[in-house]
Order: sequence, then structure tokens, then C-alpha cells
Amino acid sequence: MTSNTLSFRRALFDLLSSMRFAISLLTLLAIASIIGTVLKQNEPYVNYRVEFGDFWFSIFEPLGLFDVYHSIWFLLILAFLVFSTCLCIWRHFPGVIREIRSYRDKASANSLRLMSHHHEINQPLAQEQVCQHLTEHGYRYRLRTDGDATLIAAKKGSWQRLGYLFTHSAIVVICIGGLMDGNLPLKVMEMLDIKTAETRNIPQSQIPEMSRLASNNLSFRGNVSLSEGSSASVVFLNSGNGYFVQELPFILKLNKFHIEHYSTGMPKLFASDIDVLDIKTGKVIQSGTIKVNHPLVVDGVAIYQASFGDGGSGLEFVQWDLLSNAKSKLAAQSQTELALTAGQANYRLEIGDLRPFNIETLDKTANGNTSTVAVSALQTALASAQSVHGDRNVRNLGPTIQFKVRDDRGQAVEYQNYMQPFVENDSSYFITGMRREVASPFAFTRIPLDQDMQLDAFMRFRSTILNAKLHADIAKRTAAKALKAGGVSADGEAQFAEITEGVLFQFSQGGFPAIERFLEKKVPQAERQVVAQTYLKVLQSAAIDAMELAQTQAGLPVTPTDNAQYRFLMDSLVATSSLFDYGTPAVLQLTGFNEVKSSGFQLTRSPGKNVVYLGSLLLIIGIFCMFYIRENRLWIRISPHATLMAMSSNRKTDDLDREFAAHIEHLAPNQQQAPL
Repeated sequence: MTSNTLSFRRALFDLLSSMRFAISLLTLLAIASIIGTVLKQNEPYVNYRVEFGDFWFSIFEPLGLFDVYHSIWFLLILAFLVFSTCLCIWRHFPGVIREIRSYRDKASANSLRLMSHHHEINQPLAQEQVCQHLTEHGYRYRLRTDGDATLIAAKKGSWQRLGYLFTHSAIVVICIGGLMDGNLPLKVMEMLDIKTAETRNIPQSQIPEMSRLASNNLSFRGNVSLSEGSSASVVFLNSGNGYFVQELPFILKLNKFHIEHYSTGMPKLFASDIDVLDIKTGKVIQSGTIKVNHPLVVDGVAIYQASFGDGGSGLEFVQWDLLSNAKSKLAAQSQTELALTAGQANYRLEIGDLRPFNIETLDKTANGNTSTVAVSALQTALASAQSVHGDRNVRNLGPTIQFKVRDDRGQAVEYQNYMQPFVENDSSYFITGMRREVASPFAFTRIPLDQDMQLDAFMRFRSTILNAKLHADIAKRTAAKALKAGGVSADGEAQFAEITEGVLFQFSQGGFPAIERFLEKKVPQAERQVVAQTYLKVLQSAAIDAMELAQTQAGLPVTPTDNAQYRFLMDSLVATSSLFDYGTPAVLQLTGFNEVKSSGFQLTRSPGKNVVYLGSLLLIIGIFCMFYIRENRLWIRISPHATLMAMSSNRKTDDLDREFAAHIEHLAPNQQQAPL
């Protein structure tokens, strides 16, 4: 082997075992940990695409920033840090042990005089007295004869140097624990294509072996959601844009889910009664109730209460066809899909989770659907009817259901409907929201309810005021009332009826936005505000007659137009206008449900946790040794005519000055220092 090869190996060894290399690795780990703390980890990739966009996603994803602590580069840094620290320990261990065992009893008189703390007197001290003094003060010592002189080399606190070994060993142990919980074997198998994450949405039983992990997997952290009475023997591990199926060494069964709420409806406590069954015999191994931060540990697997939600509740809807005004009942189940017919088209109804409690902060604001200059008079007059508002407080708005209606082209509109009526100023409303994009907020529409807390009266009103065949009849009724009240003359009655019919026609084409477009096209801007207010008054009057006609055609008594009825009609106008942009020609009103609760569990096996605890203990011991144990060394050289004392410490503090002075005072009181 050539000298160059030996020199290279030595240089490489010095680099890998050096402090600067270890600090560089620790710096990289610190930066990675910051990223892992700031950026939410181990989410489905679709969530990151929505949050960051395709550009940043394409940069973050190859770097493994969405699962930093399990990325191969993070684990490799940990492995290199373990290797580097082990080399560092190997390199310095002999020297540390040698220093601990050494008394430095070969110190010469000149070297002792060069120390900052030394004292020399013109009189020899009694060796027995010195040894007794050292023993009383906790020093261990060794004697060595140097010619006609005797050197007493003493030390105390030499175990301080073990702090170096403990702290470096702690780094190694903690990193090993991190490697164990980082599931390095799985990462290696993924690199070698032995295991591959499943990306398809298929039943668990059909997932191939390449995407399944055995129950003896070193470590895992997976999630599973169970409805009451159901069980599972696997959990799912997110892995990039796919997932793995992790087999469990037992069967987990949810017996009952408990939840308690505050008066506002906010969750106060939730817990799950579970049974753990033997995977072969099905017999109960262990039972218990788990709560948040109170897991149940079985065979090294900790079962945590992570979340709760809907477990597939039975739902009852009333379906209103907005084209035919037909009313029908629809039975469904949450978290399922079924066919839906509305108007002349077929749709796919995708039902999400039922939320029995829905906590919202209600602001006293108005967010109307019409926000144009041309109909600002309508907006001002009907502002209270255009949004849900109230006192700024937290309220439970009751059960809510979210669902999507997907057409035959695959385009979906998402809805959020409330079951419990929203009450404001003694008026009740059915609240329904819609959005066309996941990232967009819901645009809510509130539909007034009749005295029976139903939508029937509104639907009759809507069907009548949008029916072009009835516009002439409504207009005649409105004109006749205007003539009777003196609002128009006999000659102007026909013209007023014609205007009313025109306003009704424009409204039936698209609500308030249609009136706005008509005004922008036909009326000069200077006159637009006045005409808009006139159209509003006409529409308000026509709404009363439309409601009377709707009641008469249904064989029902006409409701007197008092303040409550007038508000109902104004709210109905706003709701009718909003439904033009509803997205689907059907309104689904949740009328009942049979709740089935589900509980979300997180199951973890982390054998490295105890290893990390051990490393943390070693780190505490090491830091204590380095910072709270002071190594003192004391030399006393006794010659026939003089005594030379010297003292050193690993930390030069005021305590060292005081202690050295105390030794001098005790061993050589009132003795004059020898001249230098």
C-alpha cells in the first residue's frame, strides 16, 4: 500500500471524524427539521397541488419536502451523522480514558511555575499533612519521587471528561432511534422496486402484495376510520401520491363512540370503546376506552384517538325539481353515490359526510348576490333579504350535509345544505350553499320557509312568478289594484299592466341580473337609477299578486299581506333570483337522518421512541458532566528546602482563585512566599 493511499485514507478519516463535518450534518438536519415543522407533512399530494400550485409542487415533490422525516436524503444524513460521530468517539475515546486515568505526575518544577496559579514557600511541608488535606477535600493523588523531591499529583472531578463521550453517544443513540422510526428498510425496498405504493382507488382486498406491508414491519404510522360495530385488521400509510396497506397483528373493533359538547356545540370530549381481537381466533385480547392523549398499547402498537366523523348515516331528502316544481322523497346514505334525475337530465349524486353539529361565527354583514349599479336600489331595499346575518357570535347551526351533483360530462357542483332552519327577526329560512371549485367559498342562498317550516309556499310562488303564461293575469291584478288605490288613472291602467308584464318577463329570464342587463341596454345611464326603483316597486306589487294567484290555484286561502308576509315575499324574490345560478335544476332539502358515528384511529409502532428516550437521558448526563462537574488538578512538590504548589482546572473561574487560596491558607499559613 503506497504512502499516498495511506495519506488519503488518513485525510478521509480525519474529515469524517472531525467536528466541522458533524456540525455541517447537524446544520442540514436543523434546516430539514424547520421545513418539516413549518410545512404540514405526509398529506395526500392533491392537497399540496391545490395549496402550492403545479409549479412549486414540481419543485418540492422531488426534494421530498412533503415527508421530510422519512425521505431518503434525511435518513442518509442521519446515517452519516451516526457514522461520523462513531468515528469521532473512536478517535477520541483512548485519549479521554487516558486523561481520566492520568495524574500528570511527571510535571517538572519549571512547568508548575509557568502555571497561572502557583505558590512557592521556603519551607518543606509534611507529606502526611498534605495527603490528609487532599483526602479530606475529595482529591485522589499519586506520589512520585523526583531526585531529592517528592511530587504529589492530585485530581478531582476527572469524570467531567466523560461528558464528551456521553453527549456524542447520545447523538448516535438518538439518530439510531430516528432511523428505526424512519422505516429505512421500507425506503430501501422502494428504491429497489421491491415495494411500490398503490395509487388506484380499489378495495383493500384487491391491493397487490407489492403494496402491502407485513405485520412485523419495523415501524409505521397509519390511520383507519371505523364506524360503530365495524372492525379492521389493516391501516393505510400515506406515501407520496399513493399509499401502503399495513397489516396489523390484531383486529381492531369499534364498539361505541362517545362525544360530549359544550353549550355552543363545540366538542368537549370524545372517546371510543374498542376491542382488540386475536387475528387467528377472533377472541378478545384486550378491551378499553381510548381518549385523546390516552392511547391503548397492544403488542407494541399504540392506538390513538385521532378524529371522529360520519360513519355512513341514513339520510332523508325532499327533492324539489326546479323545472317542473315536482316534489318527491329521496332516501340515501352518506358517503355513497346514486343516480339523480332532475328536469330532463340525469346526474350522479355524490354524498359526503353528515355533520350533526356545525359551529359558525355569524357576522352582522350583508353579502348580496346582486351588486350592480343599475339595481343598487333593489340591493338597498332588499339588503336584509340577501344574506344570512346576525350578531357576531358563535352558534351551532345544526346538522349539515355536503354533496356533489355531477353531470354526464363529469362537471360537478358542490352543495352544503343545512337541516335546521335559520331564524332571524321571527323569520325562518332554509340555507343552501353552492360552489363550482373546491378552492372557492360557498355562495349561500337562503330560501324563506312558510308557517309550517316548509318550502311549499316558496316553491308555489317561484313557479307562478316565473310562468310566462301567468304574467298577463298577474299584471292585470296588479294594475287593477293600482287603479283602485289611485296609483294610476283609468287610461293608464293598460299601460301599467303592460309595464308590469314586461318586468315579470325580464325577471323570469334571470332574476335581478336580467333586469340589470335590460336596463343597461334600453335605459340611458342618467335615468337608470330612477327606472330601477320604479321597476322595484312594480316587482314588489306583482309579487303580492303572484303569491295570491299561487295560493288560489293550489286551492289554499290567501294569506293577508302583513309585515311578515311582505318580508316573506321580498325574501322569495331574492331567493328566486339566486336560484338561477344554482347550478342544478333541483334542491335537496335534508329532512331527517339516522346518525352512524365513526371514529378515526392512528396506530403507530415506534420502537425507536425508547431508544430516543435513552439518547435523551445520555445527553442530559453528558451536559451535566460537562457543565456542572469541574476538573481540578493540584500539584505539590516538596523538596528539602522548599514547597511548590500549582493548580489548574478545565474552567478558570473565581471559584478556582478562591479554592487555590484556601489550599495555601490551610497548608502554608503565615508562610512567606519564596522569591521568584
